Amino acid sequence: MMQNLYNEMTEMLRKEAPGFFVNNKFNKSKVSDAAYSYNTALLEIILKNERLKKQFFVEAGKTLVFKQHEFLQFLNNKSFLKDSYTEFKNQIGLQDERGEYYHENKEVVLVWPHKDCVLEGGQDKEEQKRDEIFYNETLAPDEITILFAPKALTNFKFYDNKGEHTLNEKTDIDFSQQNIILKGNNLLALHCLKKIKSIAGQVKLIYIDPPYNNGIQTFHYNDKFNHSTWMVFMKNRLDACKTLLAKEGSIWINIDDKEAHYLKVISDEIFGRENFVTSIIWQKKHTRSNDAKYFSDNHDHILVYAKNKNSWQLNLLPRSESANENYSNPDNDERGVWASQPLQVKTPSEAYIYEITGPTGKIFLPPKGRSWQFSHKRYLELVVDKRIYFGEDGNNVPRIKKFLTEVQDGMKPITIWTHAEVGHNQDAKEEVKALQLSDIFSTPKPERLLERIIELSTQEGDWVLDFFAGSGTTAAVALKMKRKFIALEQMDYVKSITVHRIIKVINGEQGGISQSQIWQGGGSFIYAELKCDNQRYIDDIEKAKDSKVLKELYEQMKKEAFFRIEIDHEKWNNGEFEKLTLEEQKQLLCECLDKNHLYVNLSELADADYKMSRDEIELNKKFYNIS
Repeated sequence: MMQNLYNEMTEMLRKEAPGFFVNNKFNKSKVSDAAYSYNTALLEIILKNERLKKQFFVEAGKTLVFKQHEFLQFLNNKSFLKDSYTEFKNQIGLQDERGEYYHENKEVVLVWPHKDCVLEGGQDKEEQKRDEIFYNETLAPDEITILFAPKALTNFKFYDNKGEHTLNEKTDIDFSQQNIILKGNNLLALHCLKKIKSIAGQVKLIYIDPPYNNGIQTFHYNDKFNHSTWMVFMKNRLDACKTLLAKEGSIWINIDDKEAHYLKVISDEIFGRENFVTSIIWQKKHTRSNDAKYFSDNHDHILVYAKNKNSWQLNLLPRSESANENYSNPDNDERGVWASQPLQVKTPSEAYIYEITGPTGKIFLPPKGRSWQFSHKRYLELVVDKRIYFGEDGNNVPRIKKFLTEVQDGMKPITIWTHAEVGHNQDAKEEVKALQLSDIFSTPKPERLLERIIELSTQEGDWVLDFFAGSGTTAAVALKMKRKFIALEQMDYVKSITVHRIIKVINGEQGGISQSQIWQGGGSFIYAELKCDNQRYIDDIEKAKDSKVLKELYEQMKKEAFFRIEIDHEKWNNGEFEKLTLEEQKQLLCECLDKNHLYVNLSELADADYKMSRDEIELNKKFYNIS
C-alpha cells in the first residue's frame, strides 16, 4: 500500500514539479529539503491527492496541519531506495530522535557563554562545587544567517620578552606569522579563522581536549551535557575546524570511554571513515582507584584523523637508548653493531624451503608451515657477505644480521602510551602548580603528551590549533618546539592562566619539556577578544542573584539589545515571569536575545553604534588581512 502511495506521489511530482528530478531520476534529497522548509509548491501538490492528503495532513479546527515528521519518515523508507536518486543510499551513521542522520541535520546547537554553558556562582576552588545552570538553544537555519560571519575583535595586545604592548594602527607587526590567543566563543572564533588566508587550510595539527560529557561536576567545563546535545555540539565544531586543516594535516581528539565511540562515528562522517588513522590508549593515571564502582578508569582515548590520509605522513619517534641496547658486535664485524633477526617467515613459499648446513655441519630446515625468507641463491650471497649468524658456537638456528646503520632513524609509535613515556594527569597538575597558576583544572594534560603528538604530526614552523585551550598546555609546548600556535578560550581565566602561562614560557620557564627541548625562552603572541554585543547581557544574566536584577536587566536590554523579532514583550507584564524559578527566568531572558548579535560582525566595523576606535578598525583589517 505504502509503495503504491509512494509511486503516486512520484508520478504527480514528475508531472507538476520536474525540478524534483535529476537526469529523470527522483531526487529524494530535494523533496526532503522542500518538506523540511514547508515549501508551499510541494504542499499544494500533496493536497491535490486525497490519499496523500489524508495520510500527511491532520485537521485542526478548519486548518490543515502538515505532518512533516511522518512525511519525512515515509520519504526515507528504506524499501523505496531502489527507485530514488539520493546521495544517502546505504548510509550508515548516527540518527537523532527524528530519525535523521546527524550529518544531514541543519540545526546548530549553541550553549552560552562559558565553555558554551552558563555557570552559577564564582567558585575559585574545585571542592566548592555547586550545580551548574546549563542553557542551550537549537537554532534553525533561518536564525543563523549571519551567525558565522567573521567577528570584530577588540582589546588587542602584543606580548614578547619585553612584556605587554598595546597595539595601534601604526604597529609594524606581521599578523600572519604571529601566535594567537583569542578570547570568545570557540565555535564563532573557528569561523573567524576560516576567513584568514594565512590560517585557513594551513593548520597542520589540531589537538583538542573537549568536555567529556561524563557527568562529573567540574566548575570550569560543563560535563553534564545531554547526550544528543553533546554530539551536535561536537559535530558543529568539528565541521567548522575541518576546513582549517592543511591537506597534510591531522586532528587528535582526547576523550574518555563514555563518548569515545559515538565521537568516532561523528568524526567518521565529518573527516571520512577512510581518513581514520588510529585510537591511541593513553595511561592518564598511574594509581588504582579502589573506590571506583566497577573498574578503575586509568586511560583516555586519543582519536586520530588525517585530513587526507593519502597525503599525510606520520613522523617517527627518536630511537631510545633502550632500543639501541639490543645492538652489539660479538664477532667484531667492521660494519659496526648489529642485532639478529629471524631468517624464516610465517607465509611459506615452496621454493624457499631448503636445507641449510651450519658451520658445525648441523642441518636446519624452516619450522613446519614456514619457509626461509630468501631463495637459496640469495642465501649463499648473504653467507659470503657474513650476514648469516649461527650463534657463538655455530649450532643455533640461522638468523640474519641487521646493522644499526641500516635501521631507519626513528621508530614507529605504538598505540599504547604509558604514563612513564608521556606523563599523566598528576604530572600536569604539578606543572601548572609550579608555574604558580591557579589550580583549577582537575585533568590538565602533561607537556610530554603534547610533545609526542606535536613531534609525530608537525614540523618546525607549522600551525598548531587548540580550540579548548584551557590551561594553555598545547600553546606552551608548541612554542617550546618552535611551532606557531592558535589558542581559543572563552573563560575569563584565559587572561590569568592561559596568557600568563605563555608569558612565562616566553621568559624561559624550565618546567615540563623545557629541558628536553633545550628551551631558553623567546617568541611572542597576539591576544584579542571577540567584541561583545548581546553577549555582554548574557554575562550579566549569568551573574544575577535574584529576579529584581533580571527585571532591571530586561529594561536595559529593551533600550539597547537586539531581541528576537518574535518576542512578545506584553507577556512580561502579566505576572507569568514572576512565577518562574530564577533558573527558568534566566533561561527565558537568554532566549529573548538574538544570537546573530552576540558579537559585533566584522562588516559593522564602521558602525557608529559600536564606537570602534580608529586603532581597533585598522587592527581588525590587519588581523583579517583586508584593505
